[in-house]
Amino acid sequence: MIKINTSSPEETFKVGRELGKKLNHGDIVCLQGDLGAGKTNLAKGICAGLGVKGEITSPTYTIVNEYRGRMKVNHMDLYRIRKEDELYDLGFEEYLYGDGVTIIEWPDKSRTLMPDNYLDINLKGQGTEREIRIIPQANKYIELITELKQDVGISN
Repeated sequence: MIKINTSSPEETFKVGRELGKKLNHGDIVCLQGDLGAGKTNLAKGICAGLGVKGEITSPTYTIVNEYRGRMKVNHMDLYRIRKEDELYDLGFEEYLYGDGVTIIEWPDKSRTLMPDNYLDINLKGQGTEREIRIIPQANKYIELITELKQDVGISN
């Protein structure tokens, strides 16, 4: 686990961008935090790091936004999902096991369908400051977060 503190939305975006540069096909990133914690801003940074051009918007009302960068990016927001059956109707598992990278905001609504290998990110904060905790849920992410620590200047 690593902890990164940021003091502005721009810094949070940059953390996401550095993370996005390291992601590969099949990677799943789960973003957790209260409303306004910075999940979508971090997701925008991840998309930028994956080479997505143009406007990146919150999928709160569409549930899924698909983008194309150096690979396909599925950005999901499950906030409005009420029952697990809705995830089946959405084709949730096809996103998890399909091409590209999948970013999931509010992943707790999908835990029973999640694979064992994903990157869990929890955001907390007030005002412009954020604490970003990144917890690898698979060995393949340990090297990734070690590199990320170096890239964002964390010494511990």
